[in-house]
Amino acid sequence: MREAIKEAGRASLYLLRGAAVSLVCHLMIGVVVFTAFLTATVIGAGVLPESVLLLRRIAGLERRRSAARSGVPVPEAYRPLEGPLPERVRAALGDPGTHRDLIWMLAEILYGMVLLYAAMVLWIPALMVDGAWCGLAGRAPVALPLLGRLADLQADWSRALLAPSPDAADAALAERIEQLTATRAGAVAAHGAELRRIERDLHDGAQARLVALSMRIGLARRAYESDPATARRLLDEAQDQAEEALAELRHVVRGIHPPILTDRGLTGAVRALAASSGLDVSVVADGADDGPRAPAAVEAAAYFVVAEALTNAAKHSGAPRARVELVRDPARLRIAVRDEGRGGADESSGSGLLGMRRRVAALDGAVSLTSPVGGPTVIEVELPCVW
Repeated sequence: MREAIKEAGRASLYLLRGAAVSLVCHLMIGVVVFTAFLTATVIGAGVLPESVLLLRRIAGLERRRSAARSGVPVPEAYRPLEGPLPERVRAALGDPGTHRDLIWMLAEILYGMVLLYAAMVLWIPALMVDGAWCGLAGRAPVALPLLGRLADLQADWSRALLAPSPDAADAALAERIEQLTATRAGAVAAHGAELRRIERDLHDGAQARLVALSMRIGLARRAYESDPATARRLLDEAQDQAEEALAELRHVVRGIHPPILTDRGLTGAVRALAASSGLDVSVVADGADDGPRAPAAVEAAAYFVVAEALTNAAKHSGAPRARVELVRDPARLRIAVRDEGRGGADESSGSGLLGMRRRVAALDGAVSLTSPVGGPTVIEVELPCVW
């Protein structure tokens, strides 16, 4: 009996919160009417996307409540509200997910309150019936569990109304496939560009020095018997060229995967980048090295993002200082590089920013660039740490 009362109390609390959501939906009706009026006048069409986002947040709350009660997650499928205002308005008006949210909102106004009233009416009779049934007959409760069924009914109705329609699910899947196709093409292009860069660095750097080294060793061998002084000079030059070739090879290796990442972790590697950038760079790390390390590919992408951003800042921004922020949580790694330079960064003027976007997109990450004329320039990158 005691456990049945506790479960009935939890169910009643769930229904009470559902009634609170119902009251919020009552208020949302006024917002919807007001938004429709402003959109009809065209002048206030900018309110529509914001109202849709508000409705999505309320529906998202109900999805989480329903999933917590039933143990079955309720997915969502919305069209992104991005781009210029006309595109956002069209996306909001034609989004099947928003249409389902509106239907759920109208239904929630009814069943959210009705189920709570039914639970309130049922409590006293249920206590009397189960008190007698359990106390006198020693049987399991039969009336109090009905409150739990009312809560389950509310969760089931919400899940059925808020689940994506097949058309929306297919559209979301098609959009995801298109996105993955684009990122795969970008990853292939970035991989090809990286191979060409490595080949160029080896051909123009280490390979050329090794060829010159081989020639000097050959000349020294021929001059060894007849002119030992010249042979020693050629061998000294050959040694210098061998050291230069080794330096070139280390540079190429660092361009593939910096060894400092393995040795010192992401924060240590970024601090080393900051120290050698020529700028006064402050590095702020919030949990970047706490707990398990991010995947090697994620750390490498973050390292090259910071390296490219600091190189661009040193070459083009005119700023004496910059700031790098690394924020890590279990699911993602966020990087922000800010300089107070002249701004006006143009992605079409070089391959650095494009390569950065391709490298991040290959890991299903996102890049945001803000660089108004006059500064500041802020590059924000988010990389997933869990796939």
